[in-house]
Amino acid sequence: MSREKRKIDHIRHALSHSREPQNHFDDIEIVHQSISGLSWDDLRLDIEVGELSLSSPLFVNAMTGGGGKKTEDINRQLAEVAAETGIAMAVGSQMSALKNPEEKRSYEVVRKSNPKGNIFANLGSEASLEHANQAVDMLEANALQIHLNTLQELIMPEGDRNFSARLNNIEKIAARLPVPVIVKEVGYGMSMESAALLKEAGVRYIDVAGRGGTNFSKVENQRRENPLHVFENWGIPTPVSLLEVQCTYPGSHIFASGGIRHGLDGAKALILGAEMFGMAGGLLKVLVTSGQEALIERIESIHHELKVTMMLLNADKPHGLAGKAYILTGKTKEWMAQRSH
Repeated sequence: MSREKRKIDHIRHALSHSREPQNHFDDIEIVHQSISGLSWDDLRLDIEVGELSLSSPLFVNAMTGGGGKKTEDINRQLAEVAAETGIAMAVGSQMSALKNPEEKRSYEVVRKSNPKGNIFANLGSEASLEHANQAVDMLEANALQIHLNTLQELIMPEGDRNFSARLNNIEKIAARLPVPVIVKEVGYGMSMESAALLKEAGVRYIDVAGRGGTNFSKVENQRRENPLHVFENWGIPTPVSLLEVQCTYPGSHIFASGGIRHGLDGAKALILGAEMFGMAGGLLKVLVTSGQEALIERIESIHHELKVTMMLLNADKPHGLAGKAYILTGKTKEWMAQRSH
């Protein structure tokens, strides 16, 4: 199977497979505050996250990379929407373009379509420092995502099987790349133990990318002759992962993605310690099925939902939501009761 067909299959399967019936953000109950001391005009969504200056805590997370004209068109449309709405955007893995220069245009279109926006480059943890510099230069990127996808690779028939140098690669890149390095999962979540290893490696930005959104075990199983269905429920739900990383590495810049459905989920992520929240499959589905204008309206709706929550909790900026009162219920409460000791 060609790489282009595989990437298009990824998009098709990601859009078609069903999400988990339970979303763990529903285990987070925000404690309502009846008295607000703010005016709507006081509310601002712009934030500073380490070295990054952003117009919103929402970002379009990595979805598409390579895949020829189809993914080039998707990347262009997403970049145009990101420019219109003022949100950051991450691209999919650029390794294919580093190996095959003909694929560069499907990535370069993002910067051409959004010349002033925040764009995150993306590579897997097999990448070298040289690869990282090339990926950043390709997009004039503001940051680099390094994705961790061990289980996805193991399910992929053509996937990698040797991960022995991955953490060393990350440490070298984090120490020497001139832009922030965001280490992210791909839907399996980040544990306390993983966060501790990344801390030792000098990583300051972590996207927990937990279970609850696009399920790459299901996506890859649809491409296997003998599916590994037993791993389709593997991983740490996003709210749980946020709490685990926050406990272990409170000084890091934490991003949340995986199963975020709307602005209220985004606000819950910020309350739990995230500084930004990403959405991927949900935004892509709106774009593919209803077009760019509908996606712009959806992003504006997410921003409105976030601001309503900020008003209710007396937070004039997104950072002000951190630590607001909440109650844990359900499986999230059970998980943390056994892990927080």
